Amino acid sequence: MSWNLLNWPVTSNAIADSTTRCPNYRAVVEYVNPDILVTQENAATYSTTWFLNCAMNANGNAYRQGSYIHGYDTNNGIFYKDSLFQFLSNTRIQTELRDINEFKLLFKETGDTLRIYSVHLKASSGSLNEAARAAEVDSLRKVTNQLPYGSNFIVCGDFNIYETFESSFSKLLQINSNDEGHFIDPINLQDTLWNKYIYRQYHTQSTHDLQSGGFVGGGLDDRFDMILFSEAVAQTTGVYYIAGSTTPVGNDGNHYNKAINDGFNAAVPANIANALFGASDHLPIYAQFDIGPTSGIDDFNRDVTDVLVFPNPASSSIYVEYTSRSSADITISLTDLSGKIIYVSTIKNNRIGRTVQSIPEFASLKSGVYFLSIRTNKSLINRKLIKVE
Repeated sequence: MSWNLLNWPVTSNAIADSTTRCPNYRAVVEYVNPDILVTQENAATYSTTWFLNCAMNANGNAYRQGSYIHGYDTNNGIFYKDSLFQFLSNTRIQTELRDINEFKLLFKETGDTLRIYSVHLKASSGSLNEAARAAEVDSLRKVTNQLPYGSNFIVCGDFNIYETFESSFSKLLQINSNDEGHFIDPINLQDTLWNKYIYRQYHTQSTHDLQSGGFVGGGLDDRFDMILFSEAVAQTTGVYYIAGSTTPVGNDGNHYNKAINDGFNAAVPANIANALFGASDHLPIYAQFDIGPTSGIDDFNRDVTDVLVFPNPASSSIYVEYTSRSSADITISLTDLSGKIIYVSTIKNNRIGRTVQSIPEFASLKSGVYFLSIRTNKSLINRKLIKVE
């Protein structure tokens, strides 16, 4: 998940900010339950430490923060689940404006390395601001163009880009013949301006209809916050993107030019809509990524193979069929789009050979998209499921 926190905290009144906005941040984080959270507009040297304590770990100790570099203007931060990831480094990419940061994480289960770039590009429309954004992207591409082919990397944040053909966006997507430093936009809008009504489900700013207290007004009508990824992440091996999973939290498509909590919100409960309104003028945006078998790992070194899930889509029970090469314990779990675990079962001393396991609980779920994971000490296999009425 990526979130522009809106000048966190307001240093002139930081104590008040921690009692007013922090409960809102905390409610949203607990609702989405991200494995990784990248933040923009951290305003002080203590921003990420304070956010870790008051929002991320207020009711537990699941998250750690990556090292924080306090540069010019506001800055980028990262938080991650220590049970899943090891933090490797934070590298500063200087631009004429705000820094871009390269956060590097190691996924403990498979040893895959993931680079995450957090950006907050120059704001506002006009040719001078567009040129400034393009120059910032040039600084980023100088780094990604030097990465080895097959590198797993993501860029997320507040891009402040207004349309498909803006030069900064074109530079992000530009494919070169001698490198693999470009990014892929999974939304792939084939039009000019993104603030149109037909693209309302992709908008992330603003949560407020009226401008006040530092919050930008106007309601939801801009697609400023995005998550893009490398060519390697587009392939279904190692770290890879789950198609269709990019979601602006709380955007139900019914709040174009409205505040996010104006009337009924079909995407989130009322308390979360209110928390999004009270926390920032940007909606957080998340995407689902699987981290499965890495290219080059022999299939025979895994203890679960040949996984089938059927029927899919399904309206009632589903069945998971797989081949076991050992008697290792197998854990099967289901999560929803928010990352909430809704079913988990561990099979002790699993028998070797072909097995069919039913999940009748699937029949009682609401229609939507779910993710099934099969995990052993040597295997992590994920499948996308669709529940229909």
